[in-house]
Amino acid sequence: MKSILYLVATLLITSAGFSQTAEEYFNKGDAKLKHQDYRGAIADYSKAIEINSRLVAAYSNRGTVKSILQDDLGAIVDFTKAIELDPENARLYYNRGLSKYSTVDYRGAIIDYNKAIEINPEYAKALYNRGIAKHKLKDYVGAIVDYTKSVEKNPNYAEAYYNRGISKVNLQDSRGAISDYTKAIEINHDFAEAYYLRGLTRINYLGQKDTGCLDLSKAGELGFSKAYEAIQKYCQ
Repeated sequence: MKSILYLVATLLITSAGFSQTAEEYFNKGDAKLKHQDYRGAIADYSKAIEINSRLVAAYSNRGTVKSILQDDLGAIVDFTKAIELDPENARLYYNRGLSKYSTVDYRGAIIDYNKAIEINPEYAKALYNRGIAKHKLKDYVGAIVDYTKSVEKNPNYAEAYYNRGISKVNLQDSRGAISDYTKAIEINHDFAEAYYLRGLTRINYLGQKDTGCLDLSKAGELGFSKAYEAIQKYCQ
């Protein structure tokens, strides 16, 4: 899931309160992050923090890099410290929520997404990811509510329609699911997984073998290998 979880790196923040040396290390860390030198970036952010222990952006970016390296517990520590210094920053709660989700702490992730949304009610990504966490806890109705709110904030949020479709399938609303997969495909014509699940839903729930197999074929053309296994099973 981490590919569709959207980690937010804090942009360079300058302030008169930063010592010049701390700012230099922070800038070096940002440059290394952009070049995917993640361990080098961590070292520079850590040096910046040694010099200025109240440098929120350094904790935040170090947490982001740790999450990229799958050190989610370390990332949570950094995001927590950043939150202590900047408790009204919605992105920090959102990022900590992503890391908590990665450690299978779905309830903890929801608490952080709640706070991010409380600070910024327009935070579509936080609504979306709260929906994912609720789905994991089998709160499919709650997940659908969050996906719906996220597409209200961002009508072109293809992934939100797609995931809302998955939750609808779990509530036996196959036609509603197909409608959502279709909307996701309208937004992103190359959304292979949406074709795949729409195809399976048509075949398994509505008995629409012909159109379902066309969807599976399209998913395969777009590089989704599981589609060919489904074609062999349902479309021969």
